[in-house]
This record gives sequence, C-alpha cells and structure tokens, in this order.
Amino acid sequence: DIRNVAIIAHVDHGKTTLVDALLKQSKIFRENQHVADCVMDSNALEREKGITIMSKNTAINYKGVKINIIDTPGHADFSGEVERVISMADGCLLLVDSVEGPMPQTKFVLQQAMLKGLKPILVINKIDKKEAR
Repeated sequence: DIRNVAIIAHVDHGKTTLVDALLKQSKIFRENQHVADCVMDSNALEREKGITIMSKNTAINYKGVKINIIDTPGHADFSGEVERVISMADGCLLLVDSVEGPMPQTKFVLQQAMLKGLKPILVINKIDKKEAR
C-alpha cells in the first residue's frame, strides 16, 4: 500500500524545513552522519537561492504503508510543478506561516488541491515566532 502526501504552501512558509525536521527527528540518519541543513533542497541553485525549485520526495514506512512525502516549491514561478504533484497526491498538508497568514500562493495551492478532490490538513507553522498571531 502506498500513499502520496504533498506539502504545499506559499514560498518561505516552511515546507522544506518541516520535511527536513521530520527526517532528522525520525532518526533515519546515523548519529555520526553529517546532514546538510536542507536535506530536501539538494541541487546547487536551490541552495544558492534558498528556495525549492523542483519537487522532491522521501518515503517512510508506517504499519505496512509506504508514505511518500513530497516537498513542493512555494514560489509562484513554479506553480506548474505544484499542480503536477497535486494531481498525483492522495492527500496534502497546507502550511500557513503564523506571522504572514495566508498569502496569494497559499490560496492558489489550496484551490488546486480542492479542485483535485483533496482534503488538506491545515498546519499553522512558525508559532514560536514572537510576532505570531
């Protein structure tokens, strides 16, 4: 059994950081293994710009189910990439930055998910910021 879960949001709302944190907390890396800050943003241009350009996936197994977690770009220039992933996803997490709130790309990715019949799970991110509302 396989489930595909897309992480969708406006640019800089924390999609890649969330996936990286989940991977590190899952203890899939050896204790002595050096792990880059942005595991999912693996190409040089993404690291230079600090944004995700191409979607990437990682997988975990949970009770006999393989769950593909797909990190998507948040920048509007890469909306087509997000649409492509949403069309393959069984579900999605919609991240919203607690300081900025919903932004234009938030609304776009939510609309795309709804059009594909997905029921997004809302995740309010960055609640540790003092400016969070």
